[in-house]
Amino acid sequence: MTIAQELDSQEGISQDVIFPPGDLYSDEPPLETELHLRQIILFLTCLEWLWKDRNDFYAAGNLTIYYNQRQLKSKDFRGPDFFVVLGCERKTRKSWAVWEEDGKYPNVIIEILSDSTANTDRGLKKEIYQDIFRTPDYFWFDPYTLEFAGFHLVDGEYQPLQANERGHLWSHQLGLYLGIYQGLLRFFTRDGQLVPTPEETVEQVEQRAQQEAEKAERLAAKLRELNIDPDTI
Repeated sequence: MTIAQELDSQEGISQDVIFPPGDLYSDEPPLETELHLRQIILFLTCLEWLWKDRNDFYAAGNLTIYYNQRQLKSKDFRGPDFFVVLGCERKTRKSWAVWEEDGKYPNVIIEILSDSTANTDRGLKKEIYQDIFRTPDYFWFDPYTLEFAGFHLVDGEYQPLQANERGHLWSHQLGLYLGIYQGLLRFFTRDGQLVPTPEETVEQVEQRAQQEAEKAERLAAKLRELNIDPDTI
């Protein structure tokens, strides 16, 4: 019996199952390393900045997804390192309780590998995301070895994504590429542009302003060489 069939059997026992309240706190273990924390913060910061005008998604890191009573009792499975749900209200949550969210599961999941979790992320979790969550896009990334892989759900089974010429993998759900940049996994636009953080956006604006100022100064200097006062133009 597959995981999905076992879960269906559990849920089919009674039509009168009363789910616990949705106001449940997340029950996640501490993050493995500083790099894991930095990577999750980077995902959240970049996506929320890129989609700052959107109110139809939820993104979170190291947050428990509650999806059935059996999971609550056994605690066999904990939440993804990072996930995105589309078509929902953008608001803060203590956890993600599927039965309180119109049955919605994540559209995208990214796991950050570590020595203690890699086998589970490649095996059991991948099977759960495929068979129970039916999450369309699943990626994993190791910030130390730079192992990076992605999968897209096709006819109920995960198929490996093929990298483009830059080594980036396409997320059908996000409409973005994922690729390694300076040792961390980043989002890229369809045309290959890095999705910046707010700080990087400010730096880009300042750099462009400085370049324009330098260009203007060079033009003014050239005009003065021609005995033309640039202030009179």
